[in-house]
Amino acid sequence: MCNVQSFIDLINKEVKPATGCTEPIAIALCVAKAKEVLDEDVEKIELLLSPNIIKNAMGVGIPGTSQVGIHIAAALGAIVGESKLGLEVLSKVKETHVNQANNIINENRIKIEVADKDCKLYIDATVIGKNNKAHVIIQGGHTDIVFISYNDDVIMDKLSEVVEVEDYKVAICIDSIYRFVLNTPFDEIKFILEGAIMNKKIALEGLNKEYGLKVGKTIEKNIQNKLIADDMKNYAIRLSAAASDARMAGCPLPVMTNSGSGNQGITATLPVVAVAEWLHKSEEELARALILSNLVAIHIKTNLGKLSALCGVIVAGIGAGCGMTYLLGGDIHNIKSTIKNMIGDVSGMICDGAKTGCALKVATVVEASFNSTILSLGDIEITKTEGIIDENIETCIKNLTCIGSKGMEETDKMILDIMISKSNK
Repeated sequence: MCNVQSFIDLINKEVKPATGCTEPIAIALCVAKAKEVLDEDVEKIELLLSPNIIKNAMGVGIPGTSQVGIHIAAALGAIVGESKLGLEVLSKVKETHVNQANNIINENRIKIEVADKDCKLYIDATVIGKNNKAHVIIQGGHTDIVFISYNDDVIMDKLSEVVEVEDYKVAICIDSIYRFVLNTPFDEIKFILEGAIMNKKIALEGLNKEYGLKVGKTIEKNIQNKLIADDMKNYAIRLSAAASDARMAGCPLPVMTNSGSGNQGITATLPVVAVAEWLHKSEEELARALILSNLVAIHIKTNLGKLSALCGVIVAGIGAGCGMTYLLGGDIHNIKSTIKNMIGDVSGMICDGAKTGCALKVATVVEASFNSTILSLGDIEITKTEGIIDENIETCIKNLTCIGSKGMEETDKMILDIMISKSNK
């Protein structure tokens, strides 16, 4: 069993701020670190990227620009990126930097190839100057730099230490998470409220301005037009979708992520915030619900892997459902029922890359979370005789993650093939 500090360390590792979608930002981070090691003007950038990184980076907006994709992220990493900022590496982008980055792109100084690696999160950046070159590899996690070299001199080599699924997954379960949520002093967990403030800010930005598909903004407009009810569920949906609208369109505001994903951080946080606000819950109640939501999402995601063919928002939505169930008076039995209902509902949603359309998936999953929560509070759950649901909650989670990781490997390849064929037309 994890002790209190182990849980807190886990949250601090997996719940952190990021500016921009984390896959292209991780590319920018890798290039930025290589540029710092090179310490001279970059003449050429060579990237080897795992298919899942390409899938999630090729179509998403980059903060501080009106552009999408890998090339602009890599070029900005070389020009303005500071590796010490981690996933906020592009938080200082200005128009002049974008112009310089486009010069690099237009001069065809960036080469991108698919890495033949088993690891789904793999970024290999070589930056070449007039006289020297530097090489940096990120593998396993969005900020996990495991290899650095300068010319032929190896500065760091932790490649043999990389594990794609963290060892800590065996130490936590839904029951131990619930005990931690109930018994940990508020002062030790109130730091989680920072994420609520951060993600609410970008949600309001998405509601106030024209971003992406305007999913959240459109829901709000139709509430004002009396076509949609102004209730707790639709408040949660529009907040969450609006944050994703802004995030995916390149809004420069940071997001508190979960398991390396901004949309997962949004989905694990904002539905819970919406319910707490609607019901006038205290900060302590909100903090406990957010801890529950985030830890459940982390627990499932560590079994699934950072990137997969299964949409990660599903996992975050399961966490959000648990947090909402807690706020609405549910106990551990209800929380487990919420998880089973969610797995039985939206477990087939694929990830076809990060893009503005992700906001629709966020909206879908948040609504499913509400449905699952309401059913669980009425002691209604999908039974063990149906589909992939098992009586044991940990087996139920394992069934979902096995499908998402091993079972959908060919699906992942097919999705990427389709996306690349479109980009080559």
